[in-house]
Amino acid sequence: MASPVSAPSPSHSDHRTAVLAGYLGWTLDAFDFFLVVSCLTAIGREFHKTDAEMALTLTATLAFRPVGAFLFGLLADRYGRRLPLMATVIFFSGMEVLSGFAPNYTTFVILRALFGIGMGGEWGVGASLAMEKVPPRLRGLLSGFLQQGYAMGFLLAALCNLLLFNRLGWRPLFLLGALPAIPTFLVLRRVKESEVWEKSRHASWGQLGRSIASNWKLFLYLVFLMTAMNLAAHGTQDLYPTFLERQWHFAVARRNGLAAVSMVGAILGGTFCGFISDRIGRRRTMVFALLGAVLAIPLWAWAPSVPLLFLGGFIMQALVQGAWGVVPAHLSELSPDSVRGFLPGFGYQMGVLFSSAIPRIEADIAHRTSYATAMSGTAALVFLLAALATALGPERRAAKFGE
Repeated sequence: MASPVSAPSPSHSDHRTAVLAGYLGWTLDAFDFFLVVSCLTAIGREFHKTDAEMALTLTATLAFRPVGAFLFGLLADRYGRRLPLMATVIFFSGMEVLSGFAPNYTTFVILRALFGIGMGGEWGVGASLAMEKVPPRLRGLLSGFLQQGYAMGFLLAALCNLLLFNRLGWRPLFLLGALPAIPTFLVLRRVKESEVWEKSRHASWGQLGRSIASNWKLFLYLVFLMTAMNLAAHGTQDLYPTFLERQWHFAVARRNGLAAVSMVGAILGGTFCGFISDRIGRRRTMVFALLGAVLAIPLWAWAPSVPLLFLGGFIMQALVQGAWGVVPAHLSELSPDSVRGFLPGFGYQMGVLFSSAIPRIEADIAHRTSYATAMSGTAALVFLLAALATALGPERRAAKFGE
């Protein structure tokens, strides 16, 4: 179990490499996931499926992410952070390539579920490795940077779809999606093992199991918080390209242009809010961002003109991902050293599981009303829920790891 002696401080180059490795892994993860989001209607046309049926492929990915978080999180606390993180990159990249060869809808759904296992394992292991290495005074800032690998992946997927979809179609994009795995893997090989893990490593699986069981109350809170936060994220992102196509009749170029603008907002907002959280606290920053997102809903979903719609997309994702930028630091600080590889990632991905039906729910409501009604109504509800969940929880800002 944990030693009373503080873990030695990692070198500046080592913590930068760890953050870069986590960032690249999460970017690649999101890039591969959002290729499906960007091409959802085109894939549906080829497989002769409705928007609601195609939304189930997103649900399958989200629903299987807890499996990956469970398996790779246990390995990370038992055997170290590095090797499980490298394994997740190899696994989900392979599933991405195979998705491009799917002969039918059923096979595609299965492959996206398997992809979800790899995607679910990457975040928790990568975040624990990075957050254990960075200086406590910079943890919020670097958390914001790390988490916005997700927005960068969305941005790259939108640009790839914009530049290549009309020339190549959707299948080759999935083959391209695996190429960034090579530099990501090479960076991961340079990362040293977490000193905090080396001091708190478990001697047996039984010891690890008892440590996890002793933190069951914290785990339930993390699941509640992450369910609300994932409802906020996936409720505003996953069907937004479909909303732009169905309600605004945007072609591929304009849809992906707006997605790119919104992800620039996400990157800026996430990094800024992470920085602010080092000063005013994790919970306060997240609550302010989520309540601000409630105020941005009319511009985001009901804008009277295209320029204002672009502005609404920028502001919305700056605020939603602003709140999310604090999450890696917040969850890592709440979790004890001995279960930090498992607890944040599995709690996060169980939240993904409980929120995974949101694309299908929004699609069903939109079928009866409109996409603007469906997305704005669910957004207001889940933002308030996420703000409440955050405000009710604990905080350990700038906690020292390895003591």
